[in-house]
Amino acid sequence: MCLAHGQDFPDVPGVVIEHLPKSTGNYLGSPSIVILPDGKYITSHDIFGKGPTPQHTHVFESGDRGKSWQKVAELDSLWWATLFVNKGAVYLFGTTKEYGRMSIRRSADGGHTWSSVDDGYLSTEQGFHCASVPVQVFKGRIWKGMERNVPATSWGNFQSFVASAPVDANLLDPKSWSFTQRLKYDRENWKPGNAWLEGNVVMTPKGEIWNILRVNNLEDDQAVMYRVSNDGQTADPTMVKFIKLPGATKKFNIRFDPKSKQYYSFTNYALPKHRVYKRQRARNAQVMLSSPDLETWSIRGIVLYHPDVEKHGFQYLDWQFDGKDIVIASRTAFDDGMGGADNQHNSNFLTFHRLKNFRTYRNPSAWEPLLEGVTDFAVLKF
Repeated sequence: MCLAHGQDFPDVPGVVIEHLPKSTGNYLGSPSIVILPDGKYITSHDIFGKGPTPQHTHVFESGDRGKSWQKVAELDSLWWATLFVNKGAVYLFGTTKEYGRMSIRRSADGGHTWSSVDDGYLSTEQGFHCASVPVQVFKGRIWKGMERNVPATSWGNFQSFVASAPVDANLLDPKSWSFTQRLKYDRENWKPGNAWLEGNVVMTPKGEIWNILRVNNLEDDQAVMYRVSNDGQTADPTMVKFIKLPGATKKFNIRFDPKSKQYYSFTNYALPKHRVYKRQRARNAQVMLSSPDLETWSIRGIVLYHPDVEKHGFQYLDWQFDGKDIVIASRTAFDDGMGGADNQHNSNFLTFHRLKNFRTYRNPSAWEPLLEGVTDFAVLKF
C-alpha cells in the first residue's frame, strides 16, 4: 500500500509525498530535493528494509510549489542518491545498491525518464557508500562527498573521499570524474568517535574546498573536516580539523546563503529533555543552525519536533533555498493509523516542508522551553 495524498494523514507535519506502512517490511530513506529552472520541485527517496522491493528509488514532481505531488519515475539499481541540476538536466548520483558501485543517472525531461544504470557506472569496484548530501558547484567543478566501506561485511569501515567533475563534462562518462585518495578515520588518535561518513563538500569564505563529515560517537556535537585541492585530485591528510556542530553524530547538509553570508544546516540535535535516550537515535527534533565560517555554529531554533523519541523522527533532511524560504524533504517516522513507524529510524513517510522567512526565523514559543539548559552553543534570538 502506498499513499501520497496529504489529506489522508492530516496529523503528519508538512505535506505527505509518499507513505509505506511498516507491515510492508520496507522503509523510506535518502530524501532529496531540487528546484528545476522552470520552478517545478523534484524529490526522490530510496527504499530500504526486508520487503519485496528494496534498493530502488522513486521520483516525484510538484508543479504547485510543494502543495501536491505526483510520482513520475521509479529507478532500479539506485540507492543513497542525491538529486542535482546541471546544464538543464537532472541527475541522481549515488550507488547501485547498499555498498555497490558508484552510479549516476541523467534525465533530460525533468525527472520523468532516466538513463540506464549501464550508462552511468563510475566505478568497477563495489563497496561504496554515500547519502543524499549536497552536490555543489565551486570553481567550475561539481563536487560530492563519498565513502567506501571496506570490508562491507560490517558497518563503519568508511574511507572518505571526494568525487568531482568539470561542469561542462559528460557526467555519465567515468573519465570525466576525479576522485581524491581515500582517507581512513584514525580510531587510535581521533577520539571520541570511531567512524566518519556522509561528507559535505563546502567552499570556505577564503575560497578553499573542504569536506565536513559527521562523526559516529556517543556524544552529539563532533564533526570533522579536511581540505581538498581545488582541482579535486587530492585530499590533505595533514589538514584535518575537529569542530563542534550541534547534532553532528547524525546526517546533516550544509549550504551557503550569499545574501546573509551565512552557512546553514539542519540537524537532529538531542534536546536536553531527551538526552537520557541514546543520542545517535534521538531524531525527534530538527534544529536550524547557521555559521559565518563553518567552524562556529549557532542554533537558530527548532523547526520540527515531536515529544516521543522512540517512534517519531524527522531525519536525513535535504533542502534548498527558495527566495526567502527554505524547502525541505524529510525522511519522517510518524503515526499513520496503521501501527505507526517501526521505530524512529525506520521511517514510514517522505514529507515536504516549507520554512518561511528563514533568515528571521523565530522559534515557536511553545518550543522555547525545550532549549532551556543549552549552554554549550549560542542560541540566537530574533
